[in-house]
Amino acid sequence: MTPAPDLIFKGQASIGSASLFAPLSLSLASGQWTCLLGGSGVGKTTVLRLIAGLDTGADFSGLIAASDGKPVAERIAYMAQNDLLLPWATVAQNVSLGARLRGEKIDRNRRDRLIARMRLTDHMNKKPAELSGGQRQRVALARTLMEDRPIVLLDEPFSALDARTRADMQDLAAEALQGRTVLLVTHDPAEAARLGQTIVVMTRHGLTHCQPPHAPAPRKVDDLETLETQ
Repeated sequence: MTPAPDLIFKGQASIGSASLFAPLSLSLASGQWTCLLGGSGVGKTTVLRLIAGLDTGADFSGLIAASDGKPVAERIAYMAQNDLLLPWATVAQNVSLGARLRGEKIDRNRRDRLIARMRLTDHMNKKPAELSGGQRQRVALARTLMEDRPIVLLDEPFSALDARTRADMQDLAAEALQGRTVLLVTHDPAEAARLGQTIVVMTRHGLTHCQPPHAPAPRKVDDLETLETQ
């Protein structure tokens, strides 16, 4: 993996005469997790999709750039709220989907190592319908890691999981994505407090920075400072 750059997002977006969010200036530190926290409808996912180069239906005016001056979109891996697994494909086939779509040779050793890292080796040949929600999200995380991109965008990927499975996935993601520039969009203050090295609260009026806990992430669920931050 190439070194992860800082990422800069400045600007605003609108649909017609309707502004989707106030002018923003957001910096993502190299190799760290930035948590963008806010309620529904404030534009968090739109910001993430603009950075990813995905269609939003909005007109964007501003700047999306990496600190090293290289293109951004081609160095991004994206993990959505829904696992988006192909129902007819096995775990192994879903993890290697990116290479398959690009017509590239699949690195089977890397694929198998990632599947093992996600504790899914015994499920490699299963279809998504045979997996639990937590297992499906682990497949989605392995697929994201398979892309081996220095910038990773996470759009509330753990929000549909129960509390115990969600904490497990948070721990697994924090360990697996070390060294990458990560933007996690979330509506959950507890998740931001556990994982954020930078925590930014987004409202319709703009951004507010929140001091993260001093303990290294992922922080214990019952850590006092983490609870105070939450």
